[in-house]
Amino acid sequence: MSARAHDAPAAGAPAVAHLPTAAPEALRRHVAGLLALCRPGRALPGGCFTDETLYQAEIEYLFGRHWLFVATEPEVPEAGDYRTLAIGPWPIFILRRDDGSIAAFHNTCRHRGSRILQQDSGIAGATLQCPYHRWTYDLDGRVVGCGATGELPHEQPPLKRIHVKTLAGLIFVCLAAEPPADFDDMAARMTPYLAPHGLSHAKVARQVDILEQGNWKLTIENNRECFHCAGHPELLCSLFDFFGEVDVADLSAAERANYARYQAARTEVQAIWQRAGLPWRPIEELHGRATGFRTERLVLDGAGESMTADTRVASRRLLGELTAARLGTLHYHTQPNAWFHFLSDHVLTFATLPIDRTHTLVRSTWLVHAEAVEGRDYDLANLTSVWNATNSQDAHFVAETQRGVSSPAYEPGPIAANEYMVAMFHAWYEERLRAELGI
Repeated sequence: MSARAHDAPAAGAPAVAHLPTAAPEALRRHVAGLLALCRPGRALPGGCFTDETLYQAEIEYLFGRHWLFVATEPEVPEAGDYRTLAIGPWPIFILRRDDGSIAAFHNTCRHRGSRILQQDSGIAGATLQCPYHRWTYDLDGRVVGCGATGELPHEQPPLKRIHVKTLAGLIFVCLAAEPPADFDDMAARMTPYLAPHGLSHAKVARQVDILEQGNWKLTIENNRECFHCAGHPELLCSLFDFFGEVDVADLSAAERANYARYQAARTEVQAIWQRAGLPWRPIEELHGRATGFRTERLVLDGAGESMTADTRVASRRLLGELTAARLGTLHYHTQPNAWFHFLSDHVLTFATLPIDRTHTLVRSTWLVHAEAVEGRDYDLANLTSVWNATNSQDAHFVAETQRGVSSPAYEPGPIAANEYMVAMFHAWYEERLRAELGI
């Protein structure tokens, strides 16, 4: 599926709520002073994780102005289905409308401001009704009833809309009045990679939320490298730990043997990708653009089929029209808040949203073919066990790092060559803060 925009406003409504366009001079000076402490090839300074003013600027100028992954289309499969979430101070909801399109709105009633949809998810039906004073809206956000308050519905402003785009079953939103224009470029280049996995024709098998005790940047940094993957024994059953450029001369004898095995497996699987018509070459654009992203199709160890304890598919019902199980994993990363694993048998999405300066929500969602039957085609424990363990381990790493970088004794250490995606994240982070604040 190609990207689709659902940005047209309801009749008489602005497309989105407008955010401030110019940063206050005091804020610009403050953030510029912190960014001046950043050094290429080094970890971020402690103030990047402990400064509350910087955190508030990140929420407004990064999370408030860039495309964010928030859900998948199978999470709102039918007309009237909705999901609610919060992006910093903005409660919002996404909704599938009667024509099948996805819309997003600020979740605040146009009467007295109450949240209209107050559950994490549900079925709204043909209309949305605020439970406080029973103002009612249609699925385009127009006021169609004012309860007993006596106002005329047609004279009331509609709900404030939010920009939405979908990419091969992934739902992204942007709160800005004018969102970054490069999403469509990313979508055009990523659709051939993602579409064969048929995410739009999948269903949610399991969703797990973890509240990590750390700043959101530590969560992203932890994802963007595997230098720490010795701490993920379950994951390493299926994962070859070779990323970026590999200097064979620096490898031990055991590592060289493992690398040779990896190269042989890659040659075999690359032939499978080519026969299946699946693109596999890396795209590395994690910085230098507003909507930073990367992708790469990777070989898996063992049977090479899935990220499970035995490395074989967790679901016998493969995704989309795929017929080969041994496809490895397609990694996809987007700045600033998401990463994904697309496999032959399931898709795993990760959405991260800051709760406050030292707490980050990490939402993991496992999706299988819409016709796969639990207990017959897949076992839920087998599907989720590896990443449940990995997520728990990562939450511990993030929490301990937050404690360490908060120490007055902390000094930024070096970024290793195989942590190159961390360096790319730092580059994007500084680029976007400077661009949005005008510093």
